[in-house]
Amino acid sequence: PAGGPHKSCLVRRPFACTEPLSLKPLGEATGELGIRIPRPLGHGPSRFIPEKETVEVGREDAAMHALFADAFATLGRLDNVTLVMVFHPQYLESFLKTQHYLLQMDGPLPLHYRHYIGIMAAARHQCSYLVNLHVNDFLHVGGDPKWLNGLENAPQKLQNLGELNKMLAHRPWLITKEHIEVNPQLLKTEENSWSLAELIHAVVLLTHYHSLASFTFGCGISPEIDCEGGHTFRPPSVSNYCICDISNGYHGGDEHPGSPAASLPSLCEVEALMEKMKQLQECRDEEEASQEEMATRFEREKRESMLVCSSEDEESAPARDVSRHFEDTSYGYKDFSRHGMHVPTFRAQDYSWEDHGYSLVNRLYPDVGQLLDEKFHIAYNLTYNTMAMHKDVDTSMLRRAIWNYIHCMFGIRYDDYDYGEINQLLDRSFKVYIKTVVCTPEKTTKRMYDSFWRQFEHSEKVHVNLLLVEARMQAELLYALRAITRYMT
Repeated sequence: PAGGPHKSCLVRRPFACTEPLSLKPLGEATGELGIRIPRPLGHGPSRFIPEKETVEVGREDAAMHALFADAFATLGRLDNVTLVMVFHPQYLESFLKTQHYLLQMDGPLPLHYRHYIGIMAAARHQCSYLVNLHVNDFLHVGGDPKWLNGLENAPQKLQNLGELNKMLAHRPWLITKEHIEVNPQLLKTEENSWSLAELIHAVVLLTHYHSLASFTFGCGISPEIDCEGGHTFRPPSVSNYCICDISNGYHGGDEHPGSPAASLPSLCEVEALMEKMKQLQECRDEEEASQEEMATRFEREKRESMLVCSSEDEESAPARDVSRHFEDTSYGYKDFSRHGMHVPTFRAQDYSWEDHGYSLVNRLYPDVGQLLDEKFHIAYNLTYNTMAMHKDVDTSMLRRAIWNYIHCMFGIRYDDYDYGEINQLLDRSFKVYIKTVVCTPEKTTKRMYDSFWRQFEHSEKVHVNLLLVEARMQAELLYALRAITRYMT
């Protein structure tokens, strides 16, 4: 309708109707009319979060409705990522603005290249959800369908991004200026080379979609009903039903039964964490560790982070065949100091986002540095001063521990941070979840999600994922931008 989408129009429902239909049982309808009626496979936007605890479209407040309208206008749909991110509207607004700029506004790369790079990046983590979305968008903006048969069918210029894509996704600490100079021939003066501005655009897109794959798996995002893996044609258990019920999410049963641990959590978990925060603050006030001791604690935490791994009996999330969109399928995450390999510590004061990365991005791709900076700051500083049922809590210490732990796993050290705090604030199940979501997101399971912070709200766990997304993206960007800076100088 004129003036923007109406609430009831916000979700693309290709199978919806305006009046209830009295249909015969599915078998008869299929036999007589040849109609196959889809039913949603998922219960709500997330496999991990009960549907009743997410925002119900049509009952959102005015501010959320405006965000939904923006998302719909930008994406042509109200996707499940948005419906989970809206737990934190301030962040969602920044995220949508940044993604819209990267994909649709003026920039160095043509539109179909942008979506293809999104496909390449999401495929590295077997994220079929994001791959499928961008396959559709790629075709919509005029992309060549042949490219979708495999990366080898895409232009050599895009193939030349393959090495950078795999290293950024799995081992960004190995990226040096030599990779920009030689492997691949990115910036040479030839037909298939990239300009510096194009390369910055490509790097930001790659890191954006690697991180968004982490969010998709970390929050258990379900495919929409009209997407692959989002529907089934099996008959429902009732014989008479309305097609509107199906397209609007009607289903039987409950796929989110509360586990005993979830329904009867120990009350001491949150209080113990708050007590540790209080004690650490008191220790800070009393004395400060020497720089030598701080460096030792960082190296200890870095070594310990390599010992954190998901349980061997954890099953990987089922992945569809998306491997044709990238090369070297055997290349994956490896800890940076395994097998005697020593990777020098990346000292944040030598190359930081604030002092170096931001200005490089903004110079070569105007406004994007500002948008990314705003998004990083919102995720890092976001707080409602609550922890589970407790109010008026300063959570800055906990948020900083999560952010710095992720950067520690990437070999990035802040001289002014005491890494001894991490072991005090992040227990092992939480570390397993963080490392899995950040490094091998396709292996994230509901069991991992349920096992940490059992007494906290789902909105708080989504907030954790926002920290993971942005800390990971910034870490990848720092390694890539440092290499590009060294190449330029």
